[in-house]
Amino acid sequence: MFQLRSIKHCKACGSPTVYSVPADDSLERATCTACGTVHYENPLNVVGTLPVWNDQVLLCRRNIEPRYGLWTLPAGFMELSETTEEGAVRETTEEAGARVELQGLYSLLNVVHVSQVHFFYRARLLDTDFAPGPETIETRLFAEADVPWDELAFRTVRETLKHYFADRRRGHYELLCADIR
Repeated sequence: MFQLRSIKHCKACGSPTVYSVPADDSLERATCTACGTVHYENPLNVVGTLPVWNDQVLLCRRNIEPRYGLWTLPAGFMELSETTEEGAVRETTEEAGARVELQGLYSLLNVVHVSQVHFFYRARLLDTDFAPGPETIETRLFAEADVPWDELAFRTVRETLKHYFADRRRGHYELLCADIR
């Protein structure tokens, strides 16, 4: 579980911090007791893709915690100096060894209880030459009826997949924006 108020020492000088509301702010921040540096804690961005081949989606079985052994879409934490699109493609390559063409942002999910925002891009697989990376046990294509719904690692993946299959039946794809608490 994500822990608020986790900054105990100043990243600039190493002195202890205290949580208080700075004069020009409205929220409590970790503030250095020696040099006065204010440290901000902000949500983490998770970026990934919903890779599609014909009527199937590509899923990865996790080789890492949390949720080892369960299925997920290829995704991970966004890195500094990259766009959400670049991060989504990188994570898809790293986790699934898959080459994709992005088809637009598809789901934006605020995962409030862990202070994360998940961005999934709908993506067209360019071929079926994919293979698990170090963080993945297995990669596999699934038709809707075969998706291991009870073995999905994260609610964001479940919501994105449910939305995708409903949109596919309608023949129209709309951005899903939702909060998961």
